[in-house]
Amino acid sequence: MFVVGLTGGIGSGKSAVSRLFEQRAVTVIDADQVARDVVEPGEPALEKIARRFGSEILLTDGHLDRKALRKIVFETPKQRDWLEQLLHPLIRDRILLKLDQSSSEYAILTSPLLLETDQHLLVNHVVVVDVDEATQISRTVARDSTDTEQVKAIIAAQINRDQRIAKADDLIDNSGTVDALKPRVEQLHKKFLEKAQQERESDLD
Repeated sequence: MFVVGLTGGIGSGKSAVSRLFEQRAVTVIDADQVARDVVEPGEPALEKIARRFGSEILLTDGHLDRKALRKIVFETPKQRDWLEQLLHPLIRDRILLKLDQSSSEYAILTSPLLLETDQHLLVNHVVVVDVDEATQISRTVARDSTDTEQVKAIIAAQINRDQRIAKADDLIDNSGTVDALKPRVEQLHKKFLEKAQQERESDLD
C-alpha cells in the first residue's frame, strides 16, 4: 500500500484538502479522529486520563472534555508529555489497522503531528498544506471560538513552518479558496496513482 502523509499546522486547511481526496475515492485516515476514538467512553485510555486528572475532565455524558484537557496540557508540558506517551502508541496501532483495511489504490494519513511523532514512518510520501501564521490564527479562532493566545500556544508546540516545509515532498498552498485547491489536488491524485502502481510493480519483481 502506497501511503501519503498529509500534514500542516493548525488552521492550515488539512480537512478541506482531505475531503477533495475523499471525493476521488481515496481512503483518508484522520489521525485526529483516531485520537478521539481511543478516548471514547469504555476505552482504557479514558479511564487512565480520568484517574490522572480527576472526574472533572469528563463531560456529564461521560465523554472527555477535550477543551479542558487541551488547556491543561498546553499550560503544563509535563502533563502533555504524559498524555502523549499514553496516546501515541494507541493511535499508531489503530492507524496501522485502518491502513491494513484500506482498499483504495493508495491511502492518505492526515495528521497534524505527522512530523513530530513516529507517524511519518508509516508513510511513503509527505504532503504539507501551508498557510502563513496570521491565516492559521484567524481561521482557528473563527472555527473553534478559542482565543488568540491559545492558538499561538498550539502553533508554538507544533513543528515550525520552515521545518515542516523542508520535510515536504509536495507542498500545497492553501491561502486561497477551496476552488483554487481543486486543480492542485487533481494533479497530486494522478501523481499518487502512478506512484502506487509503481510500488505494486516493484513488489512483484
